[in-house]
Amino acid sequence: MDYGRYKYEQTKKQQEAKKKQSTFQVKEIKIRPKTGEHDIQVKLNHISRFIEKKDKVKVTVIFRGREITLADRGRELLIHIAQEADEYASIEQPPKFEGRTMTMVLAPK
Repeated sequence: MDYGRYKYEQTKKQQEAKKKQSTFQVKEIKIRPKTGEHDIQVKLNHISRFIEKKDKVKVTVIFRGREITLADRGRELLIHIAQEADEYASIEQPPKFEGRTMTMVLAPK
């Protein structure tokens, strides 16, 4: 077999491997500790749409000013969201506090 034919077959194999590769994005949902229940339900609908498209979802609670004292409320919100989305998503990264934000990552089941 000549080198040109070998090189052609290698590129074909790489193209086939690239087609079979699954791609996903990380979508982000931002909330605050005093976000209302209806707004959280709207955000849950967005999360379910993202998960259906096989994307991961990063849920972020942002604490502004004196809201930093409401860290427990932020953790409760993230746990509540995880429980509501339990039927179609699993927790890939549990709630983690970083500076003035608390984040959690949900992945499709």
